Amino acid sequence: MSDDVLLETRGAVGVVTLNRPKALNALSLEMCRTLHPRLDSWAADPSVKAVVIQGAGGRAFCAGGDVRAVAASVARSDPSLSREFFLAEYALNHRIHHFPKPFIALVDGICMGGGLGLSVHGAFRAVTEKLLLAMPETAIGIFPDVGGGWFLPRFPGEAGTYLGLTGARCDAADALWLGYATHRVDSSRLEDVVGALVAADWSGPGRDVAARVLQGFHQDAGASGLAARAEVIDRCFQGDRVEDILAALEREGTAWAEETRATLLRMSPTSLRVTLRQLRIGRGQDYDATARMEYRLSQALTQRPDFQEGIRAVLVDKDQKPRWSPATLAEVSDAEVEACFAPRPGDELELPTLG
Repeated sequence: MSDDVLLETRGAVGVVTLNRPKALNALSLEMCRTLHPRLDSWAADPSVKAVVIQGAGGRAFCAGGDVRAVAASVARSDPSLSREFFLAEYALNHRIHHFPKPFIALVDGICMGGGLGLSVHGAFRAVTEKLLLAMPETAIGIFPDVGGGWFLPRFPGEAGTYLGLTGARCDAADALWLGYATHRVDSSRLEDVVGALVAADWSGPGRDVAARVLQGFHQDAGASGLAARAEVIDRCFQGDRVEDILAALEREGTAWAEETRATLLRMSPTSLRVTLRQLRIGRGQDYDATARMEYRLSQALTQRPDFQEGIRAVLVDKDQKPRWSPATLAEVSDAEVEACFAPRPGDELELPTLG
């Protein structure tokens, strides 16, 4: 049992606490392997009516997967952690996606990457005024995974394309507009939310009970800045080529468009091309097919030099000056992109049928 994830049953509610506050509750392989069997147990236990997941420390729900550990393993020419971590993480996401009872994420503070995988696939996501939501993977040479190819295209219009390519950050109002958040609650009342769920009468339909409790704590989040830009985002991010998106932003000519274009030009060119292809494919397939596709992508991109370089520039040296290879979009061929999606022996994700 890992001390990095705390598991308890309180009345009819299973409670998960991600407990790596110094690491912003980043998700490790050990945490995945600890949590998954308990979720299986709670799913099968008729006395457990719902599950709550939260982060310790007050700064973050979960800042993502422990990609530094994966990068260090790959740097040692050992691909085993990349395989094992992404297998375990995606299997855990799949368990949550198909969880048969209300799965309630209390998302307080930073939620990035793998944090979305632990929350977006459940039934409810109550966010707080401290929310900072993002999928920043193109800045570290990979792609918005944990089901990003499934949920980002299902956000309104081209908002998911914009968020997936740029890594732009969202607040609580944005999260509600996107459909990521189901409720907005005050950070100071999260313990009260858990207490109310534990004290609830679960004799009725579980989703109705959970929704009623959460609605009792819901507060208005105000206007969404992302929603206010929806029209221009849809206009600029509808292209199927990254070059078309960059050209549309250049034509727009506003300060926001220029800043957004500059952001894209700082990202890994390979990641941008792969991500846009991933999101367009994901529009037309179900979650399980997307998870299998993303596992192949995870193994392809973590072996490429941009992953090591992105981790160095953003998380290790923190100079924010990555030297991408290839360095430009023009140097990334269509064949190179398609090769990342191609099935390879040993890179297939086996997903069970779950109720």
